[in-house]
Amino acid sequence: MLKCYSYDIVCQEIPDEISLAVNISCCPNRCPGCHSQWLWEDKGEPMTEEMLSALIGSYSSAVTCFCFMGGDADPAEIQKMAIFIRQKFPGLKTAWYSGREELPEGFDPKVMDYIKLGPYKEALGGLKFPTTNQALYRIEKDGSFTKLTIS
Repeated sequence: MLKCYSYDIVCQEIPDEISLAVNISCCPNRCPGCHSQWLWEDKGEPMTEEMLSALIGSYSSAVTCFCFMGGDADPAEIQKMAIFIRQKFPGLKTAWYSGREELPEGFDPKVMDYIKLGPYKEALGGLKFPTTNQALYRIEKDGSFTKLTIS
């Protein structure tokens, strides 16, 4: 089960979107130099359809995208929740920030509008660094990936 540790409205994670970014705990990646080590712990409110409906309902007029920040411990649940969001809030875009090198087998990228892949490597920097190993992609209708990062 996914757990929501915290959330915020952010403008920098997804280009041209105002995102409701939900930080998901129980991160299995444990990237050295991680700026969010508190998300390694098993803490937070269970992420259910009811919880998401209430949360998104509170901010639906202020945001254009829902961004899962983590969730690598249960990608099948990320996919399930993204499908739910698309059905219940059809105008809301979806995004997933994953620390995985590639999508897990069986994960359908078409449930997302954006996906960030790659573990954080301190020496390479984050998405804003030209040396980063991380990449942000826009997912096209046919499931293909358009790279948005500059590296």
